Amino acid sequence: MTTMRPRIGVVLPRDLPSPLVLEYARTAERLGFDELWVVEDLGYRGGMVQATAVLGVTTRIRVGIGILPAAVRNVAFAAMEIATLEQLFPGRTDVGIGHGMPGWLRQAGCWPERPLAFLSEHVTALRALLGGAEAGGVRLDPSAVPAAVPPLLLGVRGPRSLALAGQIADGTILAEPVTPEYTAAALDSIAPTGEHSVVTYNIGAVDDDPHAAVEAVRPGLEWIGEADWAPHLAPLPFAEEFAALRARCSTREEFVARLPDEWVRLLALAGTPEQVRDRIDELGRAGVTSSLFIPAGPDPLAALTRLAAVL
Repeated sequence: MTTMRPRIGVVLPRDLPSPLVLEYARTAERLGFDELWVVEDLGYRGGMVQATAVLGVTTRIRVGIGILPAAVRNVAFAAMEIATLEQLFPGRTDVGIGHGMPGWLRQAGCWPERPLAFLSEHVTALRALLGGAEAGGVRLDPSAVPAAVPPLLLGVRGPRSLALAGQIADGTILAEPVTPEYTAAALDSIAPTGEHSVVTYNIGAVDDDPHAAVEAVRPGLEWIGEADWAPHLAPLPFAEEFAALRARCSTREEFVARLPDEWVRLLALAGTPEQVRDRIDELGRAGVTSSLFIPAGPDPLAALTRLAAVL
C-alpha cells in the first residue's frame, strides 16, 4: 500500500465535442497532469482510437484506457491493437479491461454466459500474446511483439471480480464514487501479493469558493445510490441515512438537491485546492496510486485549468 500522494490525472469526457478532444489532451499535458484516461462507453467513442489519437499529440502524459469490455474483442485482435499501441508509444499506456456494463453488453449481444471465467481467460491469454507466447493457437509475429507488456488493469467491482484483479492484473480501476473507505474495502477483496496500482475516478471541481465547488459536482451524483453502486456506499458511516434519503425522493433531481453538502464533499473531489489536495492525500493513504478527476461543469476545458490548481 502506498503512503505517497497519488499521481493526479483527468478523464477525457465521453461526450466532449470531437473538435475539442485533441485540444483537451494537449491542455491536460501542458497543465501538468500526470495521466489522461479515455472512456469506452457504448454509443460514444472507441477506447483504442481515442488513446492512439491523444498519444499522438502529446509527449509526456500517461494515457489510460478505461475500460475495454473483454467480450467485445477477440483476444488475438485485442493483442494486435494493444501491441501496436505499445510499439508506437512505448511505456505510456495503461490498459483497463473489464466485464463491461451488463445492460450494454446484452444490448450489443455479447454478454458471456460465465463473465468471471471469461474475463480471467481473456486477460491471461492477452498477457501471453503480448509477451510473445502462444495462446489459443495464435501467436504474434516477432516483429509485432512489444518490448514490454503494458500494465493490464481490471475495471471491476464486487468481491469475486476484485479478487480476480488481485490474482491476474497489474492494478484495479475503481469507478466513482471512490472514498478512502471504499478503497480499503476493495483492497481487502483484491488482496494483492505484490505491487498493484489502484486507479480511482471521482467527479471533481476546484474553486476558491468551496460552496461553488460542491454545487458544481452535485448534478454528477444524481445516480449514486442505485443498486450497482451499493458496494461503494456500504463502508460509509452514513450509508443507512443515504439509503433512506434515496428512498424518500421520487426523482433523481430531488435526491441530489437534498444531499447534504458534507456528503457531497465525501463522495466527490470538491472544494478549495487545499481541501481537494487533502482529500487526495487521504485516498493515497488508503492505497490509491492514481486519482482521476471527472471534470464537473459545462465547460471541461475551463474545468481543467481550475482542477490544475491542486498540482
